[in-house]
Amino acid sequence: MLLTITLLGVAGFFASGLVGMVGDRRQDWGQRLSAIIAVISCLCGLWGAFGTLLGAPVEAFASPGPAPAMAINLKLGPLGAFFLVPIFLIGGLSSIYGLEYWRQSRHPRTARKLRFCYALLIAGMALLVLCDNSICFLIAWELVALGSFFLIATEDQKPASRQAAWIYLVATHVSTLLLVVLFILLRIFSGSFLLRPLEPGQADVGIQTAMFLLALTAFGIKAGMMPLHFWLPDAHANSPSHVSATLSGVAIKMGIFGLLRLLPLFPARPLGWGLLVVTLGATSAFLGVLWAIGQHDIKKLLAYHSVENIGIILLGLGLALVGETYHQPVWIVLGLGGCLLHVWNHALFKSLLFLSAGSVIHSARTREIDALGGLAKTMPITAGLFLIAAVAICGLPPLNGFVSEWFIYMGLLHSISILAILGFVAAILAMVGALAAACFTKAYGTVFLGTARSVDHHGHESGPAMWLPMLILAAGCIGIGVGPAFVAPVLDHVIDHWIHLPLPPLASLIPLQILALINLILIGAATTGFVLQKFLRSVRTAPTWACGYARPSSRMQYTAASLAQMLLGILRPLLRQRRHTPRISGVFASSGELNAHVDDPMLQDVLSPGWQSMQNLLARGRIFQQGSIQSYLFFMLLALLILLLFALPIAALWMLLF
Repeated sequence: MLLTITLLGVAGFFASGLVGMVGDRRQDWGQRLSAIIAVISCLCGLWGAFGTLLGAPVEAFASPGPAPAMAINLKLGPLGAFFLVPIFLIGGLSSIYGLEYWRQSRHPRTARKLRFCYALLIAGMALLVLCDNSICFLIAWELVALGSFFLIATEDQKPASRQAAWIYLVATHVSTLLLVVLFILLRIFSGSFLLRPLEPGQADVGIQTAMFLLALTAFGIKAGMMPLHFWLPDAHANSPSHVSATLSGVAIKMGIFGLLRLLPLFPARPLGWGLLVVTLGATSAFLGVLWAIGQHDIKKLLAYHSVENIGIILLGLGLALVGETYHQPVWIVLGLGGCLLHVWNHALFKSLLFLSAGSVIHSARTREIDALGGLAKTMPITAGLFLIAAVAICGLPPLNGFVSEWFIYMGLLHSISILAILGFVAAILAMVGALAAACFTKAYGTVFLGTARSVDHHGHESGPAMWLPMLILAAGCIGIGVGPAFVAPVLDHVIDHWIHLPLPPLASLIPLQILALINLILIGAATTGFVLQKFLRSVRTAPTWACGYARPSSRMQYTAASLAQMLLGILRPLLRQRRHTPRISGVFASSGELNAHVDDPMLQDVLSPGWQSMQNLLARGRIFQQGSIQSYLFFMLLALLILLLFALPIAALWMLLF
């Protein structure tokens, strides 16, 4: 029953995209009808997901095809239901948000395409977490890839959007090719297309390790794991903001889901697997937040924080794998509990950050942080909601980000007595939190505090269709922060089905009631302080950073570059920073600007030169383009002979060995 309801939600959301294609390009009724269908469909999907998470039995659907590869196998279990919650929640809220942010009458050329591709993305992700065989998984994976590609290229008249979309398309199809190889190996050794655990003796540790590395690379590309994150910053920055919220809050989690879905298929999970995941997680978390600090584009800054938070999620997963090797149930529960809860938490606060940034961009018409300022006066709702999300992403109490990171901290601290190196990882996680706080102090202070730097970017508050979804996400951030005891049974249910071992419940390892009480006290104190400061203040106010000047100008304020300058100077050995310092000479010096930009070395130093070298190499093949059919047939025959000469010895060796 619950699987049927969930599938109705999937089909309904896809139908909302088809409905959105109907209607006049310059009228909004089609968009409104599409949003209504999308919200109803999301409620159906959430009903099925929460019903499963609250203890309903696993439901499956199988439809045999004329060939084994054409069978359809779907399953609604606790893990899939857990990921369905952010898919349908963010999908429904973003559909409402788009009614004002990307209104049909204002975007007649792109709005209908955006709605259809958005429906394709959400439906594809929901199907992906329900798939129970490798062929269905690949089809759903490709639906997600195509939907994301066309959404990133929504504003295809802009070169930056086209370039970001093509980079994403190349990255996601590399991921798909790796998955094809992985599923071929699984089919060879298991004898089935079903995603079932390998039996003992079906594949040795070396073969399983090769398959694990294929999965880690393929899903790491989708998740934006360092150093496979190269597609992510530009893709998130150049998409419409509610699309960015979905890509960051939900779509990249499909990589995490893929790892969690396939890891139980491998009976041998040696220590090296867990240590590798921990290392990649720590690297992603630290370098992601480091590169975020130097960004001047608010959406690119948030995009790098997606890399950071994927690193935190991987830290929890890696800790659970290491705990499994050392037979430490506490490590498994705290690591996997923190990993799963951070999937939900990141979906909430990162979607809220992107939607808040979209509200700023929609009003002020710029993404440049240094062109903004003083927006808290004209956009108080957006400023308040952005602040809630910023506190949550920094892992500070009393909000949800603190709870999931606290689980991982406790797990790492428990492990120090046996595996001391994980204490260093805990220190890295603490440093990541401090750097995130510095980054969002810069972002919030420059965008919302002080005075407006330009009359053109003064801003005004967005309408209810935009801030109502943001308000619901903020309520989720606060709710998990003050009520972690309510989500702990859900986490226990998913963990028990993921790793079939006797494990202690989360509530026995973490004092959740005390944690909730502390967070409630902090919220009460902050609310009281705000009310007293707002309504009982009697002192005279002056412009921010006036420094005693009678008539200060906006040029006297700190910019994003100046706020981050000292920190970037300290961390310069770890960054690739370009600085342009003005030369001041003469008695009456001319005006100048100080610019500092942090480049991504993976894209600038590795991929771009490699792509250019490949283009130069392929250009030499133009001598074969002679326009002759006979020549092309000869080249095809020659290539076929070379492939046969290469494949036949391998096939003979395979039959001899196996």
